[in-house]
Amino acid sequence: MTRVSTTDVRQMKQRGEKIVMMTAYDCPTGRLVEQGGADVILVGDTLGMVVLGYDSTLPVTMEDMIHHTKAVVRGTGHALVVGDMPFMSYQTGWQDAMRNAARFIQEAGCGAVKLEGGVRSAETVQKLVEAGIPVMGHIGLTPQSVNQFGGFKVQGKTPAAAVQLMHDAQALEQAGAFSIVLETIPAPLAELLTQRLSVPTIGIGAGAGCDGQVQVFHDMLGMFEAFVPKHAGRYAEIGEAIRDAVRRYAQDVRSGAFPTEKQSFRMDPAALAELRPGGAGTIGRRHALGLDA
Repeated sequence: MTRVSTTDVRQMKQRGEKIVMMTAYDCPTGRLVEQGGADVILVGDTLGMVVLGYDSTLPVTMEDMIHHTKAVVRGTGHALVVGDMPFMSYQTGWQDAMRNAARFIQEAGCGAVKLEGGVRSAETVQKLVEAGIPVMGHIGLTPQSVNQFGGFKVQGKTPAAAVQLMHDAQALEQAGAFSIVLETIPAPLAELLTQRLSVPTIGIGAGAGCDGQVQVFHDMLGMFEAFVPKHAGRYAEIGEAIRDAVRRYAQDVRSGAFPTEKQSFRMDPAALAELRPGGAGTIGRRHALGLDA
């Protein structure tokens, strides 16, 4: 099976085909997401919140990301797997970014990396691309800068902010990014950027005018309930289904209804008789004589 390449993703924009991207953080989830039809799987640093229990993405480490990305790669064979560069794995200079991005490619086996920032990250993106590492950009609401933004707020609402986002997008395009995530920006601005850029845009909270969309697995399936982002599309309530299944299991264990004969294993009655007091076998005789007391 041939994996989707970054060239394939760019050609999808040219053909007017929408790009489907979702997050995954482990082997079975990656397999399910791929089987469901995702073109691109992002192993996002959102795992800090939806898997590891942090209140932001900031505590996530490279070791966390490599560990989870390896699992997703093992569970997939067709989708393009993108590893998300965690906080401070690239902000300290392109040399550090190169070392950490190389780990995603060499150790984890993914096909590209994603990093946040526009103009400020352009040099790093260019260096990685020149070294043969495909890069997905990310502008708008960049969660690793949440403290600077003062929370998870819509970006690009004023003319000046919108112009800055245009500069950011163009800088990433010129640096060689093969696609750009647009997060939580006004839909008309996202559509304008999509029209002006030659590389695909992937929206999350950026309207339907983008070349593709990305959703967080746990948001889409109702498995993360600390808060529900406005941009999240709920397609199932798996969280409630899991709770209900565990409740029924707990009830059955406490009542003795589980396990049944169906979940139990049998043994030869003759072999069982050997173990009983007075049985014909050695164990039975030793027990009968009190020698094993």
